Amino acid sequence: MPSSCSPRLLFAAMLLAAGAPQAAPFAYVPNERSGTISVIDTAGGGTVRRIAAGKRPRGIAADPAGKILYVSDAAANALLVLDAAGGALLATIPLGRSPEGVNASADGRWVAVAVEESNSVALVDAAARTLVAEIKVQGGNPEHAVFSPDGRWLLVSAENAEQVDVIDVAARRQAGAIPVGARPRGVGFLPDGSRAYVACELAGAVYVLDIAARRAVATIPAGRNPAGIAVGPGGRQVYVSNGADASVMPIDTARNTAGPAIAVGKRPWNMALTPDGTRLYVANGRSDSVSVIDTAAAARIADIPVGQLPWGVVIR
Repeated sequence: MPSSCSPRLLFAAMLLAAGAPQAAPFAYVPNERSGTISVIDTAGGGTVRRIAAGKRPRGIAADPAGKILYVSDAAANALLVLDAAGGALLATIPLGRSPEGVNASADGRWVAVAVEESNSVALVDAAARTLVAEIKVQGGNPEHAVFSPDGRWLLVSAENAEQVDVIDVAARRQAGAIPVGARPRGVGFLPDGSRAYVACELAGAVYVLDIAARRAVATIPAGRNPAGIAVGPGGRQVYVSNGADASVMPIDTARNTAGPAIAVGKRPWNMALTPDGTRLYVANGRSDSVSVIDTAAAARIADIPVGQLPWGVVIR
């Protein structure tokens, strides 16, 4: 019996069977002074919309599916839970004073927030949208709390310290500390969790940490005031932003050496890579822009205007 499907429907069915092309991810940029999140289409290259996000949005993370955004609002001392597609506020979770960096575990179960003035890390149950623990840390003024890929550990950088605090997530307590340079800020794990890279602003260097041994195994000279860290999907390259130099440097993780600086906007802070690692998006706090770097060419290819005082980027 002949098929009644038209050639167009048959072609569409073949595409579905083969796996339709996925849409390019969006980059979400919290603008601390504007109280918004700029949404950038990484395929089209421009800002497509803005999401209201309290009064002082800073840290940002997303769930693994890219449907939910978690944003710290320093003015409200809260974590905002937002619908990524429509921008609706789904929940407000009270935290301590001056929350900053936000990170989500790879399995989507937990969200961690570094809370500056209470010298603590807030641990949030993502499904229940409730605060389950406030974990004190030794370092003063914590900025970032980053999960290891397996979700077992949190590394916490504190601006008023010369160490990175290690939190045992299951035990919900600090389990140790790793000495690093002055004013540690950005933190990033290699995909296998064996090492972490920490930007130490006043040391002008990136420290490489052996997680099993809990010690620094290399120190990589960076530019002036290194702040942000982004890790490539394969772990072969790590990127560090240099705030005072308005630049980004690629780091070869096999040699632990930094490559030539790539000029970006003023005061680059936090950054994120597209899932395929081909583009790096850099939040320029003093230029009110995001610089886009072609990682293969090691060159800046665009500057995208966003709101005032962009703090970071998450891409999903």
